[in-house]
Amino acid sequence: MKIWAHRGCSQRYPENTLLAFEKAAAVSGLTGIELDIQLTRDGEMVVIHDERVDRTTEGMGYVRDYTLSQIKKLHIYADDKPSQEVPTITEVLDLLTSQMKAGLKLNIELKNSVYPYPGMEEKIVELIQKKGLQEFVVYSSFYAASLEKLKRLDPAVELGILDSRVSDCLYKLRGGCGAAALHPFWRGMDLKAQELEGYVVRVWMSGHLYPEKPTGTKLDFGPLEAQGITDIILNEPEVYL
Repeated sequence: MKIWAHRGCSQRYPENTLLAFEKAAAVSGLTGIELDIQLTRDGEMVVIHDERVDRTTEGMGYVRDYTLSQIKKLHIYADDKPSQEVPTITEVLDLLTSQMKAGLKLNIELKNSVYPYPGMEEKIVELIQKKGLQEFVVYSSFYAASLEKLKRLDPAVELGILDSRVSDCLYKLRGGCGAAALHPFWRGMDLKAQELEGYVVRVWMSGHLYPEKPTGTKLDFGPLEAQGITDIILNEPEVYL
């Protein structure tokens, strides 16, 4: 089973922060790190999961209504660690470039299934190409049309299609979105393993994010592998590696 860090090490540290990514990059044997990007009002790419800033910062409102300078003033509580802020994707890449060039992968989820964020595909492809990191990046989205656009911009991109159920992921993939990997919710494995042979199946977890306390339990990967799952994107990679 290949293990990815979901929004960084997001059980013990605030999700989608430089702190969470730094801790994840230090985990030996980690396949990659998953994160989410959106656009600010002035068109800057920031790393944050929710369309609103309310849950993870002391602010209120939509990411798309903040300028970069405004969103940078918001604080993300980090317990006894220094307060964090919403990072730009450029800041994250600057942090992780050396590890990525050593083999660490980055799964960039475009959070554009609620708001389309015109131009985000062009911006992220251009940035990744400028930094020479194409071979280390997987793009994913719930929005199949966005993946199609990424494929047009760079035919060599690696794509994963997101949905709750693996059957819906497969339906979208076969519809021609250009994805080569299926990214369902880990409890959404509604097809037999034989139907998934030959596919990369990266499942994602939810819940139990910082500041919730760790559960102290571990998943048994055996039954998951038997369902055809090849990779798992979870909040506590350090517990398994």
